[in-house]
Amino acid sequence: MSALAAELGLRPPSVPLVACDPYFSIWSPGNNATDTNTVHWTGKPHRLTSLVRIDGKTSRILGMEPSDLPALPQVNLEVLPTRTIYTFEGSGIRLTMTLMSPALPDDLMVYSRPVTYVTWQAQSLDEKSHRVSVYFDAGREIAVNGPTQAVTFGCPKVKGMTALDVGSQEQPVLKKKGDNLRIDWGHFYVAAPAKEKAATATWSGPSSRNLFCSAGKLDVTRLNPEAPLETDTNAVIAFAFDLGKVSARPVSRWLMLAYDDEYSIQYFKTNLRPYWRRNGAGAAELLKLSADEYEKLVKRCAAFDETLMADLRKAGGEQYARLCALAYRQCAAACKVVADANGQPLLFPKENFSNGCIGTVDVIYPMAPQFLLFSPSLAKAMLVPIMDYAASPRWKFPFAPHDLGTYPLANGQVYGGGERTERNQMPVEETGNMLILLAALAQEEGNADFCTKYWPVLEKWADYLQAKGFDPENQLCTDDFAGHLAHNVNLSAKAICGLGAFGKLCEMRGDKEQAGKFANLAREFAERWVKEADDGDHTRLAFDKPGSWSQKYNLVWDRILGLNLFPGSVLRKELDYYKTQKRDFGLPLDNRKEYTKLDWTLWTATLTQERTDFEALVEPVWKFLNETSDRVPMTDWYWTQNAKKSGFQARSVVGGVFLEMLYDANGWKKWAGHDVTKAANWAPLPTTAAIPPTVQAQ
Repeated sequence: MSALAAELGLRPPSVPLVACDPYFSIWSPGNNATDTNTVHWTGKPHRLTSLVRIDGKTSRILGMEPSDLPALPQVNLEVLPTRTIYTFEGSGIRLTMTLMSPALPDDLMVYSRPVTYVTWQAQSLDEKSHRVSVYFDAGREIAVNGPTQAVTFGCPKVKGMTALDVGSQEQPVLKKKGDNLRIDWGHFYVAAPAKEKAATATWSGPSSRNLFCSAGKLDVTRLNPEAPLETDTNAVIAFAFDLGKVSARPVSRWLMLAYDDEYSIQYFKTNLRPYWRRNGAGAAELLKLSADEYEKLVKRCAAFDETLMADLRKAGGEQYARLCALAYRQCAAACKVVADANGQPLLFPKENFSNGCIGTVDVIYPMAPQFLLFSPSLAKAMLVPIMDYAASPRWKFPFAPHDLGTYPLANGQVYGGGERTERNQMPVEETGNMLILLAALAQEEGNADFCTKYWPVLEKWADYLQAKGFDPENQLCTDDFAGHLAHNVNLSAKAICGLGAFGKLCEMRGDKEQAGKFANLAREFAERWVKEADDGDHTRLAFDKPGSWSQKYNLVWDRILGLNLFPGSVLRKELDYYKTQKRDFGLPLDNRKEYTKLDWTLWTATLTQERTDFEALVEPVWKFLNETSDRVPMTDWYWTQNAKKSGFQARSVVGGVFLEMLYDANGWKKWAGHDVTKAANWAPLPTTAAIPPTVQAQ
């Protein structure tokens, strides 16, 4: 790690600003907020601009425009789980700009709101008073997929609020699916309390900024657009605040950025509302309630961040805590929480820049620690769609599905052979994933009641792993970018843990006979695994490949679930060997390539539960994040020798970095116990889920 990185803390490859869902996700890919313009997680322009005027002199604090303006010096950046805080100093004042997305998992009505608060706070540093005003604008492209799409601006009436909005003229609700897309339906809002007396405008961005630079405000009587705003690609929604004379006592102003998509996910041909709309609320209610709760949420987010960061430092040290803080909102923003027909939550992750799938099981598996730790309701919300689909007539295979479709359309599996053939499926991978996660949920709750409805499916899956899991055939695993592999030792470890997990579920349900059967089977397989995978000072990549090796990240569940299948000596031997294979920026995934997976490395680091082992594998990941030249939301797939991205970015799988926290049973119980939603009584699948796709099309 460079001296600069050590001094400043973690230098994020890209900084989360707005982090709500896969469409409402805006980042700053620079060391300073003024080094670059802000972008959507896909890299397309989603411009947010902020300026400050101090005693008649205007400076930039967010974004690169106007390019001839100097930047107010940035002296600090802190990324916390729910907040990004920039600090600037110059011209006699200190100015902080805080962007807060209150993803508080204990209350899903708050968690699911597509709202980010932007707060500016100024105070004098030189015992003098200074005249201060602040400017902010947001580009119209936030409401469209492509910059040439025509939009309509509006001025909605919200009691006690000053608000402006923009949306596409076409409003093609849920008409597009795929990966590299932005939303082009619903409306984007910027709103502030009326008492803050903000001047507002919908105008050309350059003209609006130039007026603020010259006058320190927005004079609405002078706004006369040079081009039609509907097609002006530089049109913005602008707000300006006069903070008056600022002395040593801090003065603040704030506004909200919100996006109401009205319908978020299509679930077997049924369009579902976002969860926050479950009781009939619309955009006006969203803005009003979010504004009314601002002060309370500021305190709640600060308390959440402070408590969580303290626990993370205790669990893994400062580097680990900051890495988790960066991952938290990224994971949340790669998912969408919607309401089913009973108003219960369903959570759908999107495979950002991996293939665009929705509800992918081998994405849910690595991201699960974040949701298992903080919210049984969210954990169930991500599992229910998969379990209902697997139990439906649509799914005819004896193993678990891979996905539910292509985001945002969850209408049935599209990966590999889809619903029709076993071609390019991940049978052992996904089946082991689901059994393990269901056991982890049961351990979290202290009972296996959630599984009762699905028990015939789980029995079928356990039988499949018994027959196929120990020595997997030539098939894909979650690391499908590496291609097919037969006799995969790490995949075998997953199957063994999956069988042990099923035995644990049987025991929790009071079925001692089946519990004993599968526990014994898992132990027998584990004993064989230790012998047949052995390659001297480590275990192999594949049973039939001497001289090979791979990270055995799937073994983490043996200890977390209390299965006690694999001896500690094997884990000790593995970690010692991994230390000899480290590169400058991480531990390769296996001997075939120099690339790694960030999430799996953080899992592997936990195997021995020795702090020195953990830090030995976390430190090069920290170095990668600080030094990579790829300024994108944290990638999970990169090259360990040069810190270059291999692929993927902004994915939810980084929630896997919280796995270390699951080893502490008391800490896990504490965080999960905060869940006040207590989700239950999900609606059945829409009736179209029982109809094969070929019949639906007729």
